[in-house]
Amino acid sequence: MKELPDNERPRERLISYGASSLSDSQLLAILLRNGYHDKNVYDLAIDILKQFPLSKIQECSYYDLISIKGVGKVKAIEILAAIEFGKRIFLRKSEKLVKLKCAMDIWNDVKYLITDLKQEHFYCYYFNHKQELLERKLLFMGTINRSIVHPREVFKEAYRLSASSIVCIHNHPSNHVMPSKEDVLLTDHLVKTGYIQGIPIRDHIIVGEDSYYSFYEHHNILNL
Repeated sequence: MKELPDNERPRERLISYGASSLSDSQLLAILLRNGYHDKNVYDLAIDILKQFPLSKIQECSYYDLISIKGVGKVKAIEILAAIEFGKRIFLRKSEKLVKLKCAMDIWNDVKYLITDLKQEHFYCYYFNHKQELLERKLLFMGTINRSIVHPREVFKEAYRLSASSIVCIHNHPSNHVMPSKEDVLLTDHLVKTGYIQGIPIRDHIIVGEDSYYSFYEHHNILNL
């Protein structure tokens, strides 16, 4: 990068013109800090973005990144940390508590988190008594069933936040959102636990990229 004029070097350009003036590859080059013996950091950043463009990079695992020549353990960890930090800033960009009044509101909110995921992710949205969202929490990944989703984790977070109700959400990577038998059994189990705990499960929503299924809207949750 030393061969570039000062106003084209990513760090110097950021200081002079702000982060928004940098290209995707320049931002990534700052995170990487250096290249390797036959490739400079800017070219390494371009190589990474060719393999994992911004629309895909949030799906990258640690092992995806270290498979790229020039990306070691430290670089991979720092990239993943930066991606997660950006997600959290995006989700918390407004300190005002958001009201999500129906399943469609929640589906529109969660689409950013589940787009292009290749495995099931189980989220809980925790609400106060005004139906204002307190927190989104990813609790489990993998095949979602009663043996994986532990009610103690679901309700532990509810007590930590002093939540009044919970909406459970998980995705179907197939984009087919009709509930499976396991989805129905899991929902029944969580609803009954919520009744005992005094923190109702308001809904369980199965989401795809272009549709969703709400147990509440289909009258499959009875304790509301």
